[in-house]
Amino acid sequence: MPAAPLVIAFDLDGTLVDSAPDLLDTLDLILADFGVAPVDRAETRDMIGAGARMLLVRALERAGALPDEATLDLLTRRFLDHYAAHIADGSRPFPGLHAALDRLEAQGARLAVCTNKTERLARLLLDRLDLTRRFAAITGADTYGVAKPDARPLLSTLAACGGAVPHAVMVGDSATDVATAKAAGLPCVAVTFGYTQIPAAELGAERVISHFDELEAALASLRLLPA
Repeated sequence: MPAAPLVIAFDLDGTLVDSAPDLLDTLDLILADFGVAPVDRAETRDMIGAGARMLLVRALERAGALPDEATLDLLTRRFLDHYAAHIADGSRPFPGLHAALDRLEAQGARLAVCTNKTERLARLLLDRLDLTRRFAAITGADTYGVAKPDARPLLSTLAACGGAVPHAVMVGDSATDVATAKAAGLPCVAVTFGYTQIPAAELGAERVISHFDELEAALASLRLLPA
């Protein structure tokens, strides 16, 4: 039986794509409509990663203006509608991504996205950035009815790529990504340029990189690619 391919599952926001500009522009607009002043960008950037509703909750809690559930539902719908229409106005892949994906594909790796964004929005963002074609599977928090850090989204994403746990790795930017990888029995490579209140070096990932040029060496040191 042939060996399972190497599957590299990437988080999306803060890992593949710097999506903060459009997420935070949308957040500022929704907060303003609700009569709340924008939260400092240095603070809100690290609130990204658990979905639109949680981003709103974190920002509104920080402003001392968290509303009731019905109002929060309405704000979340407004957020998603506006964000979908402006999803790639300022969002761009992180430096070195395209070249790294080219090199990994040349070595036979299968690439996937496992995000807590909804699958529809993840695909829309990747479509607008001409990245969808690079990935064998794209899964969101709603694809399997459960979100990270539960292991099921990641394990299901691997299965969709024909992969197996001993030949797979998670690449992410947050404690959620590291916890998901550990729950699934995978190593994790953390990036330093993402959205996290905890420094990447303190997340507990097996490897930490500060640029996509370093990803292959990290995978080789994990014995997932030839040295």
